[in-house]
Amino acid sequence: MSAVLAIDAGTTGVRTRAVFSDGRPSFSSYREFTQHFPQPGWVEHDASEIWDAVVATLADVAQQLNEPIAAIGITNQRETVVAWNKRTGEPCAHAIVWQDRRTANRCEELLPHLSLVRNATGLVLDPYFSGTKAAWLMNNAEMPAINELCIGTIDSWLVWNLTAGASFVTDPSNASRTMLFDIRSMQWSEELCDLIGVPTSVLPEVQPSSHRYGVTRNVSGVPDGVAISGIAGDQQAALFGQVCTQPGMAKNTYGTGSFVLLNIGTTCPAPSEGMLTTIAWDLGNGSPTYALEGAIFVTGAAVQWLRDGLGVIASSSEVGELAATVPDSGGVYVVPAFTGLGSPWWDPYARGTIVGITRGTTRAHIARAVIDAMVFQTRDAIDAMTTAGGVTLNELRVDGGASVMDSMLQHQANELGVPVLRPTDHETTALGAAYLAGLAEGVWGSIEEIATMWQLDKKFMPAEKDGSHAQWLRAVERSRNWEQH
Repeated sequence: MSAVLAIDAGTTGVRTRAVFSDGRPSFSSYREFTQHFPQPGWVEHDASEIWDAVVATLADVAQQLNEPIAAIGITNQRETVVAWNKRTGEPCAHAIVWQDRRTANRCEELLPHLSLVRNATGLVLDPYFSGTKAAWLMNNAEMPAINELCIGTIDSWLVWNLTAGASFVTDPSNASRTMLFDIRSMQWSEELCDLIGVPTSVLPEVQPSSHRYGVTRNVSGVPDGVAISGIAGDQQAALFGQVCTQPGMAKNTYGTGSFVLLNIGTTCPAPSEGMLTTIAWDLGNGSPTYALEGAIFVTGAAVQWLRDGLGVIASSSEVGELAATVPDSGGVYVVPAFTGLGSPWWDPYARGTIVGITRGTTRAHIARAVIDAMVFQTRDAIDAMTTAGGVTLNELRVDGGASVMDSMLQHQANELGVPVLRPTDHETTALGAAYLAGLAEGVWGSIEEIATMWQLDKKFMPAEKDGSHAQWLRAVERSRNWEQH
């Protein structure tokens, strides 16, 4: 039997997981890394610290294995940008994280070119995406000569290090999040690169999502020569891990943020209002799969805020139990627009809001309102997605840390009016990366074989809505356009 290792380089930590071809229970290793907030609205990571976490977790998992490693797959926080010196291998500055809003003004300056951006990339003009972050680094950090500079997303940084600098690559799912990649021609857009100010020469080579990019070299605790054969951005990896491989299938991942992806097949549609069109994956068969996406910036991060910012809970796992001590939020609404609002509002100047507080409001009501915000934001994104795409959602598959909360998923089913399905394996992001790598190396023979590994844990059938969504929308309006600009 074979083991595939999946590196899941998330926003707050790295998990390396062993996935077995025969479906045996897997095991993993996790390490958090530091979040840096140098200014309001700025979020940074130390790319070297991320690499150290990868090395530590890889070595930990490899040491526990009793069989050889067939392949390594990588999934990552998609829009976070790293610049490094290809001669020394050292980062030029802290990585700019997908949540960072420092380039909001630059995106406003680019608004006359919105049609070009929308039609070529499927994205909107927002500092969420990588292109303006990369340009900011080039203009504000101490950079080497152009011929010694690499700029890429976290997957590119990790493959570079795993292969001792032999491979500088990315895949279409990550490239499609940069605002620099034409999702129809499947190439870097010279026009957009010139417009935004990022030379194509500093960007990685784009190769299929299931493909051998290189082999390990000089990685502590891991043998040399292990194939690195799968890459996908975290949300696309979760879509693949949920086996949403047919058009019309959708998933939502309740992570640091929440991201709803709907498989729309191999034909790239025209841009949809409020929605993103993205490349789900490319299996190297000449026909990439596309998805519509609703991007919600803050869901699980709001639970971390309750823990670290307010001290309302001591650990994230307590939030569900605390919220369950009250029947509802008591009329309190938390709009966690800490770094602006994503789909369907796309307002980088929105800021977090708590409304409806009375003398009777307790920390339990605040916790309940944070969980309700996960549900309402997901509904808003899906409502816009189904309206714009002209599609009907029949069910929603869910995963991520918060998907363990039955009460939240029941509320989600009520608000959407469709069944919500939770698989037995909630960590589908890592699964997707493992499946992509294993497909390239023959560990699994087909998508159909992979589909047999998906198992249902619990289905939540919709009941009557409670009518609170209308009040939520009022709270959202109060959060919008708050930051002066």
